[in-house]
Amino acid sequence: MEEKLVLTEEWDKTFPKSDKVEHSKVTFHNRYGITLAADVYKPKNVSGKLAAIAVCGPFGAVKEQASGLYAQKMAERGFLTMAFDPSFTGESGGQPRYMASPDINTEDFQAAVDYLSLREDVDPEKIGIIGICGWGGMALNVAALDTRIKATVASTMYDMTRVNANGYFDSEDSEEARYAKKQTLNAQRLEDYKNGSYALGGGVVDPLPEDAPFFVKDYYDYYKTERGYHARSLNSNGGWNVTGCMSFMNQPILKYSNEIRSAVLVIHGEKAHSCYFSKDAFNDMVKDNPYSDNKELMIIPDAVHTDLYDKTDIIPFDKMEEFFKKML
Repeated sequence: MEEKLVLTEEWDKTFPKSDKVEHSKVTFHNRYGITLAADVYKPKNVSGKLAAIAVCGPFGAVKEQASGLYAQKMAERGFLTMAFDPSFTGESGGQPRYMASPDINTEDFQAAVDYLSLREDVDPEKIGIIGICGWGGMALNVAALDTRIKATVASTMYDMTRVNANGYFDSEDSEEARYAKKQTLNAQRLEDYKNGSYALGGGVVDPLPEDAPFFVKDYYDYYKTERGYHARSLNSNGGWNVTGCMSFMNQPILKYSNEIRSAVLVIHGEKAHSCYFSKDAFNDMVKDNPYSDNKELMIIPDAVHTDLYDKTDIIPFDKMEEFFKKML
């Protein structure tokens, strides 16, 4: 039975409401019984069965931020779209809060496909997904698993397993560094168990240190200012639990990406600190893959990681529309 969620009815997004689409709130459940909350965007004055797109991300964001913006923009272009909060975050269910799981979060995308496939106004043969930031990696993972998905966009993606295991820029890619991290996390588990609660890791640093790396400044500029702040966003506030991403450390999510048969478009900013995730993931995906002809890597000149969160003049919506219309 679906958990009863309390959903905000007023418009509380970080972007203005479009007059070209109808907006509604829905819930659906994944195979772990967790009820997920979502915003559905549907082009006005359309009938019949539409191609549909499920959208999620960035990692630590909520559907009222970048994923909702993407969903609304793609709905303006004729698709029925849905931006959802992953398990344990935002308005979605799941206890304890602020946990992440390579398995459950991949399942969240599959559950979105379940829901969309059974809507009367959706053509179940024309379903795609968009994953942003950490959910770009999840999107590639689910594309390798879910044969119902016909097209996938990974935008400004992170491979969350790689960054958790190896640190940023693979600077902690050694057995010794991983062992030290595991020791710290396992000690934290005992503290949490003793305390009966989970310690938060802290969201984007605030106040911003003068010597912060440029990408931390980019995150601050999005999550901690009027541009992208949201009261339910983990990154805008207390962050994930300290142990929230522990299982990512030894569970690579992209092992079978070179078996993806469906179409994939990977988009990244040239100046993004995270661009290496997309380049490497794309190369691994097309290597020895007989279905590489429908895969494409698009690098956006001069763009940084967070530009692809909400900069509508930089996010290649025209390209995405063309891609989905062709592949769906």
